[in-house]
Amino acid sequence: MEKTASVTPPDDVEYGKASSIDQDAMKLAEMGYTQDMKRNYSVWSVLGVGFSLTNSWFGISAALVTGINSGGPILIIYGIILIALISTCVGISLSELASALPNAGGQYFWANELAPKKYANFASYLTGWFAWAGSIFTSASVALAMGSALVGCWQLGHPDFTIKPWHVFVAYQITNIFCFFFNCYGKTLPRVATITLWTSLVSFVVILITVPSVAPTHQHAKFVFATFINNTGWSQGGIAFIVGLVNTNWSFACLDCATHLAEEVHRPERMVPIAIMGTVAIGFVTSWFFSMSMFFSIVGDFQDIVATSTLVPVLELFYRALNNKAGAIFLEVMIIATGYGCLIASHTWQSRLCWSFARDRGLPGHQWLSKVDKKLDVPVIAHFVSCVLVAIVGCLYLASYTAFNSMITACIVLLYVSYAIPIVCLLIKGRNNINHGPFWLGPIGLVSNIVLLMWTVFTLVMYSFPYAKPVQASNMNYVSVVYAVVTIIMAIDWIFRGRKSYRGVEERKDVVNEVVEHTRTNSVS
Repeated sequence: MEKTASVTPPDDVEYGKASSIDQDAMKLAEMGYTQDMKRNYSVWSVLGVGFSLTNSWFGISAALVTGINSGGPILIIYGIILIALISTCVGISLSELASALPNAGGQYFWANELAPKKYANFASYLTGWFAWAGSIFTSASVALAMGSALVGCWQLGHPDFTIKPWHVFVAYQITNIFCFFFNCYGKTLPRVATITLWTSLVSFVVILITVPSVAPTHQHAKFVFATFINNTGWSQGGIAFIVGLVNTNWSFACLDCATHLAEEVHRPERMVPIAIMGTVAIGFVTSWFFSMSMFFSIVGDFQDIVATSTLVPVLELFYRALNNKAGAIFLEVMIIATGYGCLIASHTWQSRLCWSFARDRGLPGHQWLSKVDKKLDVPVIAHFVSCVLVAIVGCLYLASYTAFNSMITACIVLLYVSYAIPIVCLLIKGRNNINHGPFWLGPIGLVSNIVLLMWTVFTLVMYSFPYAKPVQASNMNYVSVVYAVVTIIMAIDWIFRGRKSYRGVEERKDVVNEVVEHTRTNSVS
């Protein structure tokens, strides 16, 4: 380490930066990995990717009024506070491990390092599959929100147009393909991430100021802060609230995104926790004030907004507040621009998950998925395959919107499960039995770990409840079927391929000396 840090840098590179690059590469080598990706990201661009993906106010805008029937404004206003507190605990748990063990593999790598030796490979394998599946479903949910918004804008401008499922499906696929190209050139990605961060914040401010200021009438504070609505058929108000809470929870999902950029940023043990906790903080502030201002700005009967022919309630809300179609479409276009940034970030995230997991032979075809294009500086094949899977998942929307919606629920729960596995391994091993990183909160971290585990169990059970009663094929929650399909695929791959070829911690340790020497040689050269 000392020898590497003392390498004389080129004349056009600052010594501090060159030293940091060498140290980061050496730390990675000591984990058994070579530095395949360039460290082009700054803390701002990592925060940009993390926030652009989670993007809580955008998530609320996409599901702002859909929760009305299962909780009303209370669901959104107080649900955001609840989920933000839980997300803070999730963020702390992830940040501690990202600081102690910075690696692009994120949670699957942590599970492999922390689990008991006998179960390390299997725990890591499960975690990697759950995380990647969750990322695919997340991208599908964002692409669907964008497809619906685009078609909704067209319908608002053409009142005689009747939206059909295939219209949204086509817009979904075009959106997925369009955003695919942004992740095909690594050098521009940090700049794109920073731009999308500011695009989101500017759009938020413009909408937050415009809509309440021009709305001809406003709702009373009692409607916003004390109105509970239950049209789900569930006799228990608490169950109705929980069933609707998935909409708010979706807005704070994917907090692990920044961890998978650990090999593309300098000093990841410090930068990644900043990005994760910054995402939670900005997400809470923007989503809570956005939802509050939008509820105050509802003009007319909110049930008419829910039943809008555009199928995009927030667009109808804009139109009623502004009484101007062009103005409403302009504000929705700002949300769409934010959403495109979200999908680009989601593609970045899912491709890094696929690539890093394939390095350890966790996926079929790992020999291709693990390759990084040296000219483009991105794992092109992993990115392409992930986007193809998103396109395939979108086909299910034509068959059943309810089944597709269950996949959106699955993206939340599968990600929580992927966070929970390494946390369980950490608690079994002992929090003080690992080398702590710069971000370590001691007792607060322990409480956060426990909250994360309890919430994972809670969502695994409660988010499987039917959306409404009486239960019919059209409103059934098929998320359990999604769990079963993912589990069956994993089990088959593990039995016939994974258990024999998966590269675990022991095999990585065997090549550490070789990788360290290779890294030292490259640094000197």
